[in-house]
Amino acid sequence: MESYIEHFGYLAVLIGTFLEGETVLILAGFAAHRGYLHLPLVICAAFVGSVIGDQLFYFLGRKHSKTVLARRPSWQPRIEKAQKLIASHQVPIILGFRFLYGLRSVIPFTLGAAAVPGRVFVPLNILGALIWAIAVGYAGYLFGQALEGLFGRLKHLEMWIVLGIALAGGLFWAIRFLRSRRHDTSVRL
Repeated sequence: MESYIEHFGYLAVLIGTFLEGETVLILAGFAAHRGYLHLPLVICAAFVGSVIGDQLFYFLGRKHSKTVLARRPSWQPRIEKAQKLIASHQVPIILGFRFLYGLRSVIPFTLGAAAVPGRVFVPLNILGALIWAIAVGYAGYLFGQALEGLFGRLKHLEMWIVLGIALAGGLFWAIRFLRSRRHDTSVRL
């Protein structure tokens, strides 16, 4: 496992943060605390993955919102929620939407669909991604420090800790996915 993390950890962070990323970044921060990865590189990979993913969703919203919404009716309630937030708090939303779990893909898409200018979205997206990558990366790192303070040497618990974090993130994602599937089914009926 150590070799896998050392060889593919940064790529996993980049891909994971492209898609959603909180669990992946917390695990990577923990791995950095344990010495398998370097925290500045974890933060850089998370920053790049986040910016690219958010720009893609913004572009999709800008160019293909009607087509995407026709295929994803489960997004409609989240988009309506995001539009209400955007209408009253555009700049703070662009800077902080990564911290709103479950709206991470929807808000950039909605910002694109709402024709928020790229000159506004792009610099704020970059700044927001940097803040998020640093905050969540350090949270994972500090989580490792706190566990070490509580339990001493963690080598014998590492696998269980990683598995616990991954399962918690996976469970949260699965619940969210099942809810959206149930909503899709009810929308079609």
